[in-house]
Amino acid sequence: MVKILMVEDEQEISELVVFYLKNENYEVITCENGQAALERIHTEDFALAILDVMLPDISGFELCQAIRKKYTYPIIMLTAKGEEIDKITGLTLGADDYMTKPFRPLELVARVKAQLRRATQYSNLGRNILMVKGIELDVEKRKVFLNEQELYLTPIEFSILKLLMERQDQVVSSEQIFREVWGEKYYVNSNNTIMVHIRHLREKLQDTGEKYKYIQTVWVIGYKI
Repeated sequence: MVKILMVEDEQEISELVVFYLKNENYEVITCENGQAALERIHTEDFALAILDVMLPDISGFELCQAIRKKYTYPIIMLTAKGEEIDKITGLTLGADDYMTKPFRPLELVARVKAQLRRATQYSNLGRNILMVKGIELDVEKRKVFLNEQELYLTPIEFSILKLLMERQDQVVSSEQIFREVWGEKYYVNSNNTIMVHIRHLREKLQDTGEKYKYIQTVWVIGYKI
């Protein structure tokens, strides 16, 4: 059974989300504070984590960082209404998606399913290796190497890099990236989400100089590798 970590100090929200997730046959482990979650992270085998940003002890951001030091499973952040900086910060630290409170439980369930599907969709494919400028991407094993050193990418980062590598030397529009990677309708604000993930991907590729070596920005249009 797929195991999900839910870290939320508001009991009503936690119980409601757990109810809907269990109806979808997910096993849900709940924690009311960050410290309890940290202990679970290192002793349980999770497929996805849902983290509230505001917790009574340590923040959801710190939990996100702790998870990303060792694990690549999807992370969905729960942020306060209108706190755009929380969304950007969460994505920068390695989160894959975010939802603003209050939210509809069924929408969260849909996003959980989308993230889990994205994280496992390549497991049934035949062996396929993509190589560009010292970057080696193994589609089947979902591993990425840069000059033979393994990189630890989130499912979203992996999907973006794979898309760009499959279309080497072609410009991929921001709208196309969002539609294919997130599987949702593109809005103007969606570009900010893509920019954060591209920046994080560049950092892992050590591509942060004045002139980018791997992922090029094509002004107003999108990106290419």
